[in-house]
Amino acid sequence: MRRNLKGTPVYWTRFAYGPWRLHVAATEQGLCYVGSADRSYEELEDWACRRLQGCRLTEDAGKLAPYTGQLTGYLQGERQDFTVPLDLYGTPFQLAVWDALNSIPYGQTVTYSDIAHRLDKPQASRAVGAAIGANPVLITVPCHRVVGKQGALTGYRGGLSMKTGLLELERRGLLSPV
Repeated sequence: MRRNLKGTPVYWTRFAYGPWRLHVAATEQGLCYVGSADRSYEELEDWACRRLQGCRLTEDAGKLAPYTGQLTGYLQGERQDFTVPLDLYGTPFQLAVWDALNSIPYGQTVTYSDIAHRLDKPQASRAVGAAIGANPVLITVPCHRVVGKQGALTGYRGGLSMKTGLLELERRGLLSPV
């Protein structure tokens, strides 16, 4: 789902913690994007062009401080959830999936079929996977907590090493800054 934001600023910054460098973006309404580890600015730019048509990307670390502060707290093992506002753009099904992800408790995992059942769409595991793959706010909407059958680690937009690191953080309570 696209939204026309012609000329509206979308603020962004490059966030660094330990081994990871990611782009974070927000509108005046809330956090709208947390990028993949160590990907270029073009990943954010491409996403914004597709989802926030006509927006003006504006670098502003100060505007992003509340968001990066909570990300830092999470990655340091001091925070288990996020209270910053979100400004998500997706289809009704995607939004329902992302909402379901937020109900997965810290340190626990569920399967794609578990999410499909929660949505009363037991045959929609693949569609759930596609919606999870489109999650624009990694970490804060915890798609890393979704695994394949028998706990197998499956795809993650941020890469499997990032997913493994996040699950390890939650298991141990702290991401090593390396």
